[in-house]
Amino acid sequence: MAKYLYVYHGSGKMPTEEAERKAAMDAWTGWYDKLGSAVVDGGNPVGMSKTVLSGGTVENNGGSNPTAGYTIVEAKDIDDAVAKARDCPILTNPAFSVEIAPIIEMM
Repeated sequence: MAKYLYVYHGSGKMPTEEAERKAAMDAWTGWYDKLGSAVVDGGNPVGMSKTVLSGGTVENNGGSNPTAGYTIVEAKDIDDAVAKARDCPILTNPAFSVEIAPIIEMM
């Protein structure tokens, strides 16, 4: 099985109410449970990034499509990885997307 990187893109606020936070965590836990052993690294959300451009200029806002987090999964091919991503809880918010890329083992 090959490994695939899910990069979550978009920006939004974390839920502030305890019930909303619990519902969000329950949705992620349920999705990870559904994926089972395919989850290699459950990943994490990330903070605001900086982008270094080719001329050395730095953007402080994460660019036009900021990274929100990541997960690494195993799948038989990229179409299988895409199918697994379709139920990702982050996609309930139309401001977010999941980018899927194969991880190429170099060593």
